[in-house]
Amino acid sequence: MIDSIKSIKGKITHQKHTFELLGYDFILDEDLNTVMIEVNTNPCLEESNNLLKFMIPRMVDDCLNIMMDPIFANGSGT
Repeated sequence: MIDSIKSIKGKITHQKHTFELLGYDFILDEDLNTVMIEVNTNPCLEESNNLLKFMIPRMVDDCLNIMMDPIFANGSGT
């Protein structure tokens, strides 16, 4: 996984007050080791079952809280 992250080093530019939600896909091998398959820049947010109906809204809310709260913590929004 570290090699995958290193492969994009220098290809992503920092932009103030922006973020991107990425979807990471993993599988377990026969020894129960985690293997990363891919990273998606357009992850599926379909609530196709009860677990996802619970998890996706929470994930989006947590993501927005992590990204937005520090910006607006002092009340200025800048």
